[in-house]
Formats: sequence, structure tokens, C-alpha cells
Amino acid sequence: MATPTDPMEGDELLAAVTDAMVALHERYYHRPPGTVKTQMMGDDLLACVLGDMYTDVEKTLIELQRAPIVTDNRSAFQLAMQDRFIAIVERLARRRVAHFISSHHIGPDLEIELFFLADPA
Repeated sequence: MATPTDPMEGDELLAAVTDAMVALHERYYHRPPGTVKTQMMGDDLLACVLGDMYTDVEKTLIELQRAPIVTDNRSAFQLAMQDRFIAIVERLARRRVAHFISSHHIGPDLEIELFFLADPA
């Protein structure tokens, strides 16, 4: 994907972040999430919520009462990937990500990526 020369805004930014998060999920988990929604909350908080994102292996572990294994593995992976997530948002929005929070939940099957954007230069 070419680097944008102007910052993306509005629906264009939301769609680009959604596409990027789906692409990362597909690359590393070999399947797209079932649902994805990205939205701006105010001027500085970008939230991406992914639903139905667990793999069949993870779902099986959860069914077998091994949810802590899934939680630990997902948390470790999200921590390892945070620089890539941040870089994508900074490239698309042309704004620095001041803070990033990534979390997931079992029942309902959700993952959330929160990007707190610094003021535009």
C-alpha cells in the first residue's frame, strides 16, 4: 500500500484502518474476523472492534475450559504486535499515536484496539 501524502480523515480513514486490521488478522490467524467496526470517538480516540475473531483451535481450548491459555497467548501476541498496529494507524492518519490499548474478551468473542491520537502537528 502506498504511503498517503495527506492524512486520511473521516470514512476514508475508518475504512483504511478496518482493512489493515483485517489484513493483519488474516495474515497471522489465517482467517478474517467475523465482524470489524472502526470509529472515531471525538477527535483523538480511534477504536477498532473485531468480533468472532478466535480460531477454531482457540474456540476448542475455550470449550475445554482452557480459556487462560487463550488469554495469555492472545495477550502476548497483541503486545508483540503493538508497534505494527501503531505504525499502520500513524501512517494512515499522519498523526502520532500517543497511547495504545489492546484487549480481548471471551464470551462475547471480541477484541478491541484503541489508539489515542496526539494533536495534529
